[in-house]
Amino acid sequence: QVQVVESGGGLVQPGGSLRLSCILSGGIFNMYSMSWYRQAPGKHRELITTVNSRDITNYRDSVKGRFTTSRDNAKNTAYLQMNSLKPEDTAVYYCTAAREDRLDMTYWGQGTQVTVSS
Repeated sequence: QVQVVESGGGLVQPGGSLRLSCILSGGIFNMYSMSWYRQAPGKHRELITTVNSRDITNYRDSVKGRFTTSRDNAKNTAYLQMNSLKPEDTAVYYCTAAREDRLDMTYWGQGTQVTVSS
């Protein structure tokens, strides 16, 4: 059974940094695109970045230049490095793993809270 588990959230001051990790188990990691979503209170969930099996990445405009996603296939882990954090980055961050050959196979983590506040 495929499982996705995020970690690394917490409280950080504006301008600070955090790194989120996302570990996939029960599947062949390099068959999955790994994405990060976030959902702020009272707002819709939004896609912020994806890294596919070929290490091709894309980013939401609001995080370009501040956030970096990466993956380590040897560790079955994806990362989200977040720098220059702003209060508006406060949200629950979710990792997903989507099979690149099967559109119906996407797995979500439980989410990790990121709070940016002084």
